[in-house]
Amino acid sequence: MGDSESEQFKLFVAGRGDQMFRVALALTGGHHAAEDLLQDALARTYARWRHVRGDPEAYVRRAMYHSQITAWRRRGRLREVPASHVPDRADPRDEADASERRLQLRQALMRLGPRQRAVLVARFFEDLSDVEAAQVLGCSPSTVRSQTHRALARLREIAPELAGLHTFRESVR
Repeated sequence: MGDSESEQFKLFVAGRGDQMFRVALALTGGHHAAEDLLQDALARTYARWRHVRGDPEAYVRRAMYHSQITAWRRRGRLREVPASHVPDRADPRDEADASERRLQLRQALMRLGPRQRAVLVARFFEDLSDVEAAQVLGCSPSTVRSQTHRALARLREIAPELAGLHTFRESVR
């Protein structure tokens, strides 16, 4: 790779790295796993940088989604992660309550299947349309809609305490 291409890649990562890390964190549920996922996707992108056309961030996101789905499949269904302590309910306007809801949501997301979790992250965390999410995930928009419906129904089933949650995006951040 030439020096100018290498510089372009460095500028791209410097400009969009934080947002891509937040996506990786939403996909993995853990800081270290998110770092590994993003690093792997960026390494793959760097190797193909001269062939990446259009939006390089979309290329990296797609690599992260596919890598994470593959990892989930290899590990099998995700196991439930028990909480060491369940905090008392606080005033809904309290920041501690918001943190608790974020943790509850992440734990509930970890109990979803790989495709359902990826669809929810694409649709609600990244705010992608059905068509955009379908492009990232490599499926049809109708598959995105049906998986979104099933994933939300499953979330309501496994985490009824999140029923009052207004937006997914606010809770994950």
